[in-house]
Amino acid sequence: MDLKLKLEQLHQRVVHLKEQINTEEATKNAFVMPFIQILGYDIFNPTEVIPEHICDIGTKKGEKVDYIIKRDNEPILIIECKHWKENADAHNSQLHRYFHVSKARFGVLTNGVIYNFYTDLEQPNIMDEKPFLTINIEDLKDNAIKVLESFTKQGYHLETILDSAEALKYIKAIRKEFEKEIEQPSDELVKLLVSRFFDKPLIASRMVAFKEYAKKALAISINESISHRLKSALHINENIESKTEEQTVNSIDDNNDTPKVITTDEELEAFQIVKAILREKLTSDRIAARDTQSYFGVLLDDNNRKPLCRLHFNSANKYIELFHKGKDAGEKVLLNSLDEIYGFREQLHGAVERY
Repeated sequence: MDLKLKLEQLHQRVVHLKEQINTEEATKNAFVMPFIQILGYDIFNPTEVIPEHICDIGTKKGEKVDYIIKRDNEPILIIECKHWKENADAHNSQLHRYFHVSKARFGVLTNGVIYNFYTDLEQPNIMDEKPFLTINIEDLKDNAIKVLESFTKQGYHLETILDSAEALKYIKAIRKEFEKEIEQPSDELVKLLVSRFFDKPLIASRMVAFKEYAKKALAISINESISHRLKSALHINENIESKTEEQTVNSIDDNNDTPKVITTDEELEAFQIVKAILREKLTSDRIAARDTQSYFGVLLDDNNRKPLCRLHFNSANKYIELFHKGKDAGEKVLLNSLDEIYGFREQLHGAVERY
């Protein structure tokens, strides 16, 4: 079975069971052990998956790591587990100690929902402070799953993983710096851009002005790119729906006028305002738009069960529906202009915190 499909099935398991999982041990049994099985390792074979493996650390004797995975009788992965309600980043010092005394090149810190993968890119046998790969069972990413394939029993390849780890590490760092520049352009970036078309000295007052210009220019460029891609995606969906209708024409009344989803420029403009507000709390890839015949929805992680707001623009009056009181307690508010959306910053942030 496809790795992504197996992980999606695990996601459903997590969703249905996690409120009943009250201990760290239960988290391991219900979530972590199935994850190890998905990677292809036999959790019932003590020569392949070793639970509660002793890792003596200096004068500390009897220290145990939750799991060690072996391949060809060599340890390749150590896994330290926490209860699913705990922060998966909060205990990496413990994993750091285990990593130091282990021959494994990779360590995983997990709460059964989020899996942080570490290695030793900076110093040999010293675990890096930050993970190079994060697998979130509730927010699966295709690029992350592709890297995870190299950790499976059948697909394991040390050099491939290390190459991917280095690439992921620096891509993540560059992306972080880029997002900083978008939010607040640095003097260095402004000078670089402005020097290509402005040949006068960049005095202090000019720098202040150009930093503001750069910030607006970057925001406009990104928003227009998003708008273009969203329109293209919606156009593709309409074409797919149209072809599906043509294929089933014999079962459809030709006189039946089926309403179509039409995304207006006003909806897209409102979405950009909402997204700008949500970007204070979320990365852009976690903010998704989905248009329907009834409303234009803004979702967390493109998940229907996690609405952040809805735009009801299909009638004479325009409303924004807010979910700061919960996904089942939507509250509609009349909008006299799109600029009024900026006044709902607290409610939009509140919706994020609900999840």
